Amino acid sequence: MNNGKKLKAVAYGEVLWDVFDQVKKIGGAPLNVALRMKTLGCDVAMISCVGNDEDGDAIIDQVKSMGLETNAIMQSENFPTGLVNVTLNERGSATYEINYPSAWDKIVLNDFAKKVVADADVLIYGSLVCRDEVSRKSLEELLQTDVYKVFDVNLRKPHYSYEILEQLMHSADFIKFNDEELLEIAEAMHSPFTSLEENMHFVADKTKATGICVTKGKHGALLLWEGKLYDNTGYPVEVADTVGAGDSFLAALTTSLLTGKDPQSSIDFACAIGALVAASPGANPIISASKIEELMTKVS
Repeated sequence: MNNGKKLKAVAYGEVLWDVFDQVKKIGGAPLNVALRMKTLGCDVAMISCVGNDEDGDAIIDQVKSMGLETNAIMQSENFPTGLVNVTLNERGSATYEINYPSAWDKIVLNDFAKKVVADADVLIYGSLVCRDEVSRKSLEELLQTDVYKVFDVNLRKPHYSYEILEQLMHSADFIKFNDEELLEIAEAMHSPFTSLEENMHFVADKTKATGICVTKGKHGALLLWEGKLYDNTGYPVEVADTVGAGDSFLAALTTSLLTGKDPQSSIDFACAIGALVAASPGANPIISASKIEELMTKVS
């Protein structure tokens, strides 16, 4: 899509601190996607809002040090930087207690944010940021831009409605679900089907998205790309925690597909990166190319 040039990406949505037993790690699904895309060689900007507080200053400093463009991360005088309390079960699966309202609920676009999206190859956005009307309206404005749009479905009860989810899907060129999210949303759309594959085709037909991806945890992922289905059955790893694994998966898949890699090698690469993130604590571990190659070679 970008003729071999460096991919220019923008992520819109929550930036926050994930709190694990008093240990704070930078997070938020769109930020996790953005940080991974940066490590994969993309130019990446983040559009969000943090508080004008110590936590907010620390996020901006850290994000800037990791190479992201931060001029579209606003600072709010009225709302605090987002915090999420993360609880892990014995399998490393996470549940989230998400503070509301947080600064990222109140994203107001500046001129730089509008320009950076207009100049981008791809805009990545999620559903959680739409729990508040202010951030949702800002996203709706950006979705009018003629840019490739990737929607990361991220269901966090009670922070979503099916009506808004459908609007977000209809705006997208590419939609990523996990298996439970796909089945829940397809049922709400009155799908007559029960299998993941049939429901992927159902959603693609209803929304006109040309790409649909469904992650299946340790069992890999499915990709529907331009009408054809691709599959990866997963890479076995010892799970530390699942936080951010799906975000890095999406970053790798988006980067690969939009820089012209073939769909099968794209989903294989994305599954390997997702597995390696799950094998490491936190959402944004450093992952070397040699580690990815080693895991993919071991399984093949």
